[in-house]
Amino acid sequence: METPAKIFTCTQSTALGKLIADHFGIEIGKVNFSRYSDGEFQPSFEESVRGARIFIVGSTHPSSENLMEMLLMLDAAKRASARHITAVMPYFGWARQDRKDKPRVPIGAKLIAKLLESAGATRIITMDLHADQIQGFFEKPVDHLFASTLFLPYIKSLNLSDLTIASPDMGGSKRAYAYSKFLSSDVVICFKQDKRQILSLIWSSLGM
Repeated sequence: METPAKIFTCTQSTALGKLIADHFGIEIGKVNFSRYSDGEFQPSFEESVRGARIFIVGSTHPSSENLMEMLLMLDAAKRASARHITAVMPYFGWARQDRKDKPRVPIGAKLIAKLLESAGATRIITMDLHADQIQGFFEKPVDHLFASTLFLPYIKSLNLSDLTIASPDMGGSKRAYAYSKFLSSDVVICFKQDKRQILSLIWSSLGM
């Protein structure tokens, strides 16, 4: 017998979560957030999720409270015996830290992936990752969606003359090329380099 699907939302994505639930034809799940005097907060599912397939909608952009909220929701669902827990993350925070671009720095995106899995996520749905390689940071399935399915038809409908697609850095070059190919437009790729990174690489090579 197929288990029921339930949709819950973190506080920063309430409007989106309700739209998804309405489109799916169900009520948004009931969650209560209590906050302690020191600022610490605690989510609580106000309905049973035992054996259910649940979706938790929430972006993890800074501040870090948004990430912590998602992690606590995942952990609560896991401890409440949900059968399948999908984290729906329209914005995947810390995705820019997808590699070591200089010595002695973290790979933030990898850390976030491990935190989500440890908290209880059995599947991830996200959009327009900073780099496709982030999918490889997960041991669980990742559905990487693209906003181009909405943006491209809209941009094309504008019938703009002399259209040029630009990417602010090399990380977005692949997406810019895909857009320009579909729209038969020119493409511009910007090259940027942080002076601090250059100095760090020089000092590292000198053993400083």
